[in-house]
Amino acid sequence: MNAPVGHYQYDSVDRAFLQSRIDEFADQVARRIDGSLTEDEFKPLRLMNGLYLQLHAYMLRIAVPYGILDARQMRKLSSIARRYDRDYGHFTTRQNLQFNWIKLEDTPAILRELAEVDMHAIQTSGNCIRNVTSDEFAGAAADELVDPRVHAEILRQWSTLHPEFTFLPRKFKIAISGSPHDRVAARFHDIGILTRPGPNGPLFRIFVGGGMGRTPLVGQEIFDSVREEELLATLEAILRVYNAHGRRDNIYKARIKILVQALGIDAYREAVQAELSQMDLARYRLTPEIVEAIRARFAVPNLHAPDNASEIFLADQKRDRKFARWVQSNTHLHRAPGHIIAVVSIKPAGGIPGDATSEQMSRLADLAEQYSFGELRVTHLQNIVLGHVRQDKLYALWQELEKIDLAAPNHSLIGDIIACPGLDYCSLANSRSIPIAQKLSARFANADLQSEIGKLSINISGCINACGHHHAGNIGLLGVDKRGEEFFQITLGGRADEKAAIGSILGASLPEDEMVDAIARIVDRYLAIRGPGESFLDTLSRLGDAPFKEAAYEIA
Repeated sequence: MNAPVGHYQYDSVDRAFLQSRIDEFADQVARRIDGSLTEDEFKPLRLMNGLYLQLHAYMLRIAVPYGILDARQMRKLSSIARRYDRDYGHFTTRQNLQFNWIKLEDTPAILRELAEVDMHAIQTSGNCIRNVTSDEFAGAAADELVDPRVHAEILRQWSTLHPEFTFLPRKFKIAISGSPHDRVAARFHDIGILTRPGPNGPLFRIFVGGGMGRTPLVGQEIFDSVREEELLATLEAILRVYNAHGRRDNIYKARIKILVQALGIDAYREAVQAELSQMDLARYRLTPEIVEAIRARFAVPNLHAPDNASEIFLADQKRDRKFARWVQSNTHLHRAPGHIIAVVSIKPAGGIPGDATSEQMSRLADLAEQYSFGELRVTHLQNIVLGHVRQDKLYALWQELEKIDLAAPNHSLIGDIIACPGLDYCSLANSRSIPIAQKLSARFANADLQSEIGKLSINISGCINACGHHHAGNIGLLGVDKRGEEFFQITLGGRADEKAAIGSILGASLPEDEMVDAIARIVDRYLAIRGPGESFLDTLSRLGDAPFKEAAYEIA
């Protein structure tokens, strides 16, 4: 079988289902256009197909299961951006892609084009289980314990059009990783799963009740060691308890985190165990045969590299300092000798975080075929990963990325900013996140300065819904409206890794035009007072927020 590397291969059943679903939605779109359906009647139907109505146009959100694409899919997205949008697409924090300028009448044609490459927009919106996200380095990283992609695919199949969970109290988000280093923000998901090897197969540590929004909470561990065969039954029981008891009277109180907080984690666990005791567990048993059948739909890349690949790689770095700096920030160790993982930053200096032009997407597809078995990965930090690059070929790849302005050496540095669409697109926002992100990106564009600052994340949300994940940013910015003027509130100390924490509010919000200078003063103060080897979070932990508060409000 000629299966794609990195993701599940569709069969005729999958493709027939997509066609029938598109036919159904095409009829609904036609009835909306001719007035047979009102917007209120049409809204739940379009949301089930990933179609939002934003401030200025329809937005279509395309599903990228566990963030993995192949080159033909990326090329199709490029084509759609060019033909139906304004020549670009936006990679999201849920590893999906959005087109922000879609015409309603074009939607069925776009979905048919997506189906040609086994893509769709189902369950990218609505009160259902959304796209299951995973580690962007899955199956490639040297520090990985278990490759989570097969189980992510199993969860995708289990959750797709699940009859009990299509109309949950609110949207539901699941993430899974197999690394000791949490690269999926597991504790900020409705369900976060961390898998590790056990004596008789993988074990799954499960967190519930995490999330951001207006009530940010770090998820709590509900089970430490769920066996593989019990995974689906356990998740089913967790969802059933939430579906039965989650609030539906108040949209702001409807997430599972509110229910877990109200009951307490011990009572929630007892309710799940009671549900499990009534279930036909054999029906949900994940057998080794099922797991292997799914695994067989994934192709395995031929990771052979010449013996001198590492020597060439080191010589390239020695010869070109600029390349060496990019390697330092934008690569990760691969499990196979002679290979490396490359992170392509979609955050050029002064650019819009996550936006890529059709030409850039097309070239990324070419480069994936040339350097990484045709596979691309969308990260929850709005970047792209090429997971299996030969070390002796990395210099050539980097030179090609430079030509399309995608070689910014800023992964996990201050230029790697996450921002929601904000008031430029979103009807819920009250402030513009994107211009602030662009100004900060330009202010800290100097690569030497970013390297000197070290790891420091900035997350920006245009409203309390927190789509920019400001609660989890080392520095978080939240847009607020004050008598019709845009202000931003600063939080410090958030993080989404295995030490997940919610940032604390620094003080009164500041006007939009004072924000960039305030952040610059906070960073300057950090550089002035940090100890040897201290990160921003280390210094904040040692000294508290007083010196940063003094710096931020120095002039205001």
